[in-house]
Amino acid sequence: MAEDEMRIISALVEDRPGVLFKVASLIRRRGFNIATITVGGTEKDKISRITITMRGNPAIVEQLIKQLSKIPDVIKISELEPDDSAFRELALVKVSATDPAKRSDILNYINIFRARVIDASKDSLVIEVVGQPRKIQAFLDLMKGFGIIEMAKTGIVALSRGVKSTSIAD
Repeated sequence: MAEDEMRIISALVEDRPGVLFKVASLIRRRGFNIATITVGGTEKDKISRITITMRGNPAIVEQLIKQLSKIPDVIKISELEPDDSAFRELALVKVSATDPAKRSDILNYINIFRARVIDASKDSLVIEVVGQPRKIQAFLDLMKGFGIIEMAKTGIVALSRGVKSTSIAD
């Protein structure tokens, strides 16, 4: 993995107030810039998964993982290899669609990218697109030509492929 490639860190943590702050603060103190961070529930009650993406030197990221694992609320943490992981991002994009011809073009792109219209008005469309970050970016690049009114992205969620996992036994 090259030094400037995206790193994906997956951590299982106790579902308690302040845990995300502790994790983000440690990363900030080490001088890393978090590209995305997502938090959500898992298959276990009272356990959340934090997925962090960042760029960094592999040795420094490894050291960061060791330091994060010392936080009492962190149960398990690992770096996921992008080639051995399934990861997705969600974007909601509101696009200007006042011209019927442009609206038709937008709808064609929505089909090509397997996106969905989740709200429509006479002036705009709200589109949901899910996929790998480069797919999302390609879609956004196309929509810029039509006029993006506003946008929100979730950040990456990821799981390792196959039998390897960041999970805990019962």
